[in-house]
Amino acid sequence: MSTVELSEQEQIRRKSLEELNKLGINAFPAEEFKTTHYSQDIIKQFEENEEAEELKSVTLAGRLMSRRIMGSASFAELKDQQGRIQIYFRRDDICEGDDKTMYNTVFKKLLDIGDIIGVTGHVFKTQLGETSIHVKEFKVLTKSLKPLPIVKEKDGKQYDAFTDPEQRYRQRYVDLIVNDQVKDTFLKRTKIINTMRDFFNEKGYLEVETPILQSIPGGASARPFETHHNALNIPLYLRIANELYLKRLIVGGFDGVYEFAKDFRNEGMDRTHNPEFTVMEIYVAYKDYKWMMNFTEEMLERVAIALHGQTKVQMGDKEIDFKRPFKRVTMIDAIKEHTGIDIAGMGEAELKDVCKQLNIEVDDSMGKGKLIDEIFGEKCEGNYIQPTFITDYPVEMSPLCKKHRDNPELTERFELMVNGKELANAYTELNDPIDQLGRFQDQLKLSEKGDDEAMFIDTDFVRALEYGMPPTSGMGIGIDRLTMFMTNNQSIQEVLFFPQMKPEKKVEADGVEKYEEIGVPKEWAEIIIKLGYKKVAEVKELKPTKLHQEVCGYNKKNKLGFKNPSQDDVKSWLA
Repeated sequence: MSTVELSEQEQIRRKSLEELNKLGINAFPAEEFKTTHYSQDIIKQFEENEEAEELKSVTLAGRLMSRRIMGSASFAELKDQQGRIQIYFRRDDICEGDDKTMYNTVFKKLLDIGDIIGVTGHVFKTQLGETSIHVKEFKVLTKSLKPLPIVKEKDGKQYDAFTDPEQRYRQRYVDLIVNDQVKDTFLKRTKIINTMRDFFNEKGYLEVETPILQSIPGGASARPFETHHNALNIPLYLRIANELYLKRLIVGGFDGVYEFAKDFRNEGMDRTHNPEFTVMEIYVAYKDYKWMMNFTEEMLERVAIALHGQTKVQMGDKEIDFKRPFKRVTMIDAIKEHTGIDIAGMGEAELKDVCKQLNIEVDDSMGKGKLIDEIFGEKCEGNYIQPTFITDYPVEMSPLCKKHRDNPELTERFELMVNGKELANAYTELNDPIDQLGRFQDQLKLSEKGDDEAMFIDTDFVRALEYGMPPTSGMGIGIDRLTMFMTNNQSIQEVLFFPQMKPEKKVEADGVEKYEEIGVPKEWAEIIIKLGYKKVAEVKELKPTKLHQEVCGYNKKNKLGFKNPSQDDVKSWLA
C-alpha cells in the first residue's frame, strides 16, 4: 500500500511505529505478557477491601481508549475483556532515572488511541472517587495502525458513534471495541447455549455431532446449498436440518440425543433470516409432543431466569413472560379465530379459494400444506405475542410427523410462537416406515409440480426405521432467534458475529494524474488524497475556502515547506 493511499492518521501511526523501532521498542512482541487481574475484578475487589494485599501490585493488559495528557502526569482509560478502568501515569514513576523517554516520548507522543499495552502498578482511588491504577511501568504490546472511531459523550448523549450497520457488520472487530453493548449481546448468547446444555445434561441426554455435508438434504422443507466432492465425484449438500441423522441415533439405542449445529438454507435474507444459522435439535425416546411442550416451557423459563433473574423479558415495546405454562391453540382453531373460516376437511381447490378470498397469493406448485401454511402465516402468526403453542397441524404440512392419535387428518406437532414469530418446532416423531415412505413419495410429487423446497426421498432413513425406532419426540429451536428475543434485538444480524453480506464494493480512488488534469499540481494532489478525498468529483463539491484551509493546514502541520496556494489557485482547481 503506497503512502498516497493512506489517510493522514494512518501515516502518522506508521511514523510512530518507525520511531518506536528506532528506540529499540518492538511494537509487536512475541513473548508472553503475564497478567494478574482484569479491570472489573479490580474495581469490585477494591470496593470490598481497599487494603487488599493483592491489589498493591496488579498487572493487566488492554487497549488504550482515551488519554488526558497534563504535563508530567496523565490519565488514560484501558479496556480489557471485562470492561474499562482508569490508569494514571506520572513521569517520575515511569522513568525513575534521568532518562524520561518512556514517558515524554513513548507515552506522550508515540502511543495512540487503540494501541494495546500492558501496565503494572497499584490500585488507588482518585480525589473524584474513581478506582484507578497508578502505573509504575508499562509495555507496548501492539501498535494500532488504523484509528478507531472515537465515540464522544456529553451530558449523557453520544456523538460520532459507530452506528452504521453496513460498517458494523463488516467490521465486527471494530464494533466490539467501541460499542460495549454489542459484546454484552454475545456474552448472553453464550450463556443461553450453556444454560440449555446444562439443562439437557442434567436430564442425562447425550450431545452429539452429525454430518454437515450430506448426500441427501433431509429433515426439513427448504432449498439446499449444493457442492461437489472431487474425490468421490458426487454432488453433496450442506445440511438443512439435523433431524434424520439424530433419529438414526435413537434407532441405534440412545434414549436422548441433542446437537447445537450450523444449518444452511439457500433462501432469502431479511431481519430474521440468515442463510447460515444455528439450531438446537433434541430427540428423546418414549416421549410425545405433549411431554415436549412441558419440556420446552421448563427450558425457556430457565433460560430467561439465567439471563435476567426473572421470567419477564423486554422485546421492543412489549414485555414477554416466559413463565410456565404457555397457552395452547390448535392450528385450525387459530385460523378460524383470525379469519372466521373453518378449513377442517378442505381439499386443495377449496383452500386455494380461501386464499383468494383472503387476498393471499398462491401458485400451482402449492399443495395443501403450503396453502394452509400461507393462511396461518399471513393471518394468524403475528397475533401471538406471548409464548403460545400452535398444535395439531394438518398432515400435509408435516411429512416427518406422526399422525394424530384422534384424527388422522392432523399430526402431533406444535410450533411455539413468540412475538409473532416461530421460535420452536416439535413433533411426536413418525416411526412407521411404511407411512414414512408414503409421505416421502407425496413430497416427490410436490417436487415434480415445481416445489423446490419439497423433501428428497431418503431410503436409508426409511431402512433405519424398518429396524425399529421407539416412540420418540423431537424439538428444534433457532438459537439466533432465541438470542434476538432474549437480548431485545430486532435484527438477526445483531446476534451473529459475522452475518452474511453482499461483497464489499471497493471504491477505486482517482490517481494523482486525475487531479493534475484539472490543474492541481502533483504535490497538492497527493496532499488532497491524503486528506481523504479519493475522487475528483468529491473534491469539486467542496467550497474553495474549505479546501484551501485544509491543504494549507496539512502543509504547516507536517512541515512540508511547500509554498501555499492562494485562494484563487484553489478556486481555479474547482472551476
